[in-house]
Amino acid sequence: MITTVVFDLDGTLLDRDISLVRFVQDQYDRLLLHDASVDREVYVRRFVELDRRGYVWKDQVYRQLIEEFALPLPWDTLLADYISEFHHHCVGFPNLYAALDSLKGKGIKLGLISNGYGEFQYNNIKGLGIEPYFDLIAISEWEGLRKPDPRIFANTLSRLKSKAEESIYVGDHPDNDVTASRRIGMKGIWKRDPYYDPDFAKDGEITDLLEIIDYLQN
Repeated sequence: MITTVVFDLDGTLLDRDISLVRFVQDQYDRLLLHDASVDREVYVRRFVELDRRGYVWKDQVYRQLIEEFALPLPWDTLLADYISEFHHHCVGFPNLYAALDSLKGKGIKLGLISNGYGEFQYNNIKGLGIEPYFDLIAISEWEGLRKPDPRIFANTLSRLKSKAEESIYVGDHPDNDVTASRRIGMKGIWKRDPYYDPDFAKDGEITDLLEIIDYLQN
């Protein structure tokens, strides 16, 4: 019997690709980056390339953009704006709220484990409006541990008073999410992402978040 479902954030609940594009477009418009004579869509596309799906922190991204496009603002100003404004542009995947409502209605304990900076990621969670759904939120900076370290999964389940064999972890990263959670005895469910090779060990896979409900029922 499954008592607990723990989620990843970026790429699983938060559609980071859409959110990032929305933010970068808005930052370009608000801060008049067209003064650098760089086309808006060229700028957005290059930002996304340099970002590498969030694995490059934005100080490096902005430094490179300034060098390439002669932007009129210093990198630290742009970074501060990113940190303070990104959460206003957060977009969840389809059926995010319906899935969480259904799980809570079934009495399932909900957790969230995310790599990243504490305040930044927590603001994104609040930006999505999903904070109240979770019994526990663990962010790597605040935990002093990062996925795929098995301790961040074990610590989360301990605090939830949940057993690994009665718990599911849902995430988009094959190693950091699925494989890592399975190592401690959780069931690792892959939120499909075409960026990754699908040929790896997992307990199930989903495209839509509501498919978690079908998995529990089956």
